[in-house]
Amino acid sequence: MNFQQLSNLQYWASLFSSPWSIAINVFDILIVAYILYRFTKAIAGTKIMILVRGVVIFVLAQVVANILGLTTISWLINQIITYGVIAAVVIFSPEIRTGLERLGRATDFFSTTQISAEEQMIRAFVKSVEYMSPRKIGALVAIQRVRTLQEYIATGIPLDANISAELLINIFIPNTPLHDGAVIIRENRIAVTSAYLLDRKHRDFQGVWDQTPGSYRFVRSIRCLDLHRLRGNRWHFYYL
Repeated sequence: MNFQQLSNLQYWASLFSSPWSIAINVFDILIVAYILYRFTKAIAGTKIMILVRGVVIFVLAQVVANILGLTTISWLINQIITYGVIAAVVIFSPEIRTGLERLGRATDFFSTTQISAEEQMIRAFVKSVEYMSPRKIGALVAIQRVRTLQEYIATGIPLDANISAELLINIFIPNTPLHDGAVIIRENRIAVTSAYLLDRKHRDFQGVWDQTPGSYRFVRSIRCLDLHRLRGNRWHFYYL
């Protein structure tokens, strides 16, 4: 198929000449659309995405040039696309290699299972507790739910980082600058660390505390998915 065919009515009529032809073409379009979707998702946020956007712009420009009969511009765009692809392979070779490696892992490429941010957070908690509990390393984490923790967030050191077990472990290792105080999690991200809770002198306090009936309630346990393994450790998770 070339760009001239797109403006040919007979070409479009041939695509829908029979029910079988319609089914085949629809199936063909769905497969291509799915592959493009998975490919775009795989390269999102990488340098190669810039290349793809540039190619799309040049292709659209060539379509417009062909429709309007701009021969010189169409020829020039053809040359840019032809030699630009060769240059792009050299310039973006590391990104292309990474993309092909991901494409080669068919189970990852065609997988539709998405891990929620909540589950990723829980897995980070489990992994960090498994490391810190045998070493008697304590931690204090407050997770913002319905009620705001802004007054406590203001007392901490801003972080705004993705939650990972490695980061949590490094924060709570004793005798480090961020060790003392609480980590506050907001919208499944570590908002701050070294935060004061309840204006207590000793911030890693024990037990259950109620500020006022119907207000903040701090609970010494985790109640998400399979986190019963965490109970009994020296971690204090506070859900609001």
